[in-house]
Amino acid sequence: MSPDATLAADPLAGGTAVRPTRARHVVLWLTVLAYLITYMDRVVISTAAPSIQEEFGFSLVTMGWIFASFQFAYAFFQIPGGWLGDRFGPRRALTGVVMWWSTFTAMTALTWSAGSMMVTRFLFGMGEAGAFPIATRSLSRWMLPSERGWAQGLTHAGARLGGAVTPVFVALLIVSFGWRMPFFLFALAGLGWAALWFWYYRDTPREHAGVNASERALIEDALGAGRARAKVPWRHLLANPQLWLLSAMYFCYAYCINIFLTWFPKYLHDARGFDIAVMGLFASMPLMAGVLGDLAGGWVSDLLVKRGAGLKMARRVVAIVGFLIAAAMIPLAASADDHRISIAFFCLALFGLELTVGVSWAVTLDIGGEYAGSVSAVMNTLGNIGAAIAAAVTGYIVSASGWFAAFAVLAVLSVIAALLFLAIDASKPLYVEGRERGA
Repeated sequence: MSPDATLAADPLAGGTAVRPTRARHVVLWLTVLAYLITYMDRVVISTAAPSIQEEFGFSLVTMGWIFASFQFAYAFFQIPGGWLGDRFGPRRALTGVVMWWSTFTAMTALTWSAGSMMVTRFLFGMGEAGAFPIATRSLSRWMLPSERGWAQGLTHAGARLGGAVTPVFVALLIVSFGWRMPFFLFALAGLGWAALWFWYYRDTPREHAGVNASERALIEDALGAGRARAKVPWRHLLANPQLWLLSAMYFCYAYCINIFLTWFPKYLHDARGFDIAVMGLFASMPLMAGVLGDLAGGWVSDLLVKRGAGLKMARRVVAIVGFLIAAAMIPLAASADDHRISIAFFCLALFGLELTVGVSWAVTLDIGGEYAGSVSAVMNTLGNIGAAIAAAVTGYIVSASGWFAAFAVLAVLSVIAALLFLAIDASKPLYVEGRERGA
């Protein structure tokens, strides 16, 4: 029986048993839309890269550093972004960062040199850095424990869907209007979402007029009343080894996924010989497989929780299987001569890799509690240091050793991530009522 099937007495309805409202589901879908927009805004430059190179004459290494300028800012400002959400509440914090990065999405189209593009992408990354930690904090007071894996899988499926559909749309827009137009259009989408979020979202269910007493009781029985804002116990969180194991695992994951978000269209263009229109289509296919992986990973993990497997095993099993699938498929994809077989193996690889991501972010809710924004920010900081390194060094690896070597790194990192997840225990909160718990 789903939580919404439970009937409860609503004092506002004179004691009559009523079904809980579903405001938390609206919050979830708004968050999914935010994740989709974040990836649309960051992936557009990957598809536009060949056109940008042609106009400005940038080398492969220069494009790598343009990609990396976003990633370094995205990594460095994860913790400040998570702190904003925990300290000031997700309603104001997420509205502010989306408006910030949307502005610099548009500004990317106005750049005139490598230096100006690096600065603009760095400032864009500063804004996007707050997105996932603040959004995770926004869900921590709304989603039930048995819904967290699915919720995180669904939000990251939105992110991958944004990454998957963007190359197709951007390629068509570039052919018709040039590479600058997509940046302006996607910036407008972000500003529209920010207005919608500020209008609908509230930091706790108690503050939301659309939540009846039944849904409020359902949430608070599982999570407690909660606080809109919290002082973060950084010393206790950072001293817990579980946080660093989770972050090291996510370093490996983020390095891998970022190759598909930044370099994969370039790989298809250079190594496989696809023109820009066909490149957009084939660049989207593995990311669409990733959408399915996001949904499946979160759903299976929550199903295991409901069937009594416990958080520790429910999160661990799904993540390890996913990383091992990726480790096996990536070398096969990179070495296949037939383009269709290669893309099929890349699809399987991304499906496996994305099985892990909803689980990873569900763990930040499981062990982070009131401080999920800050915990996820630390994890995502390490992850995006990995992503930044991937963006910067891949140009050097490809120039020196070719594309297969660049993809072989991903297979090795996937194996390491699987081994790290053997030591991650989602059943142990990092910090409870002033006491350290954990590893």
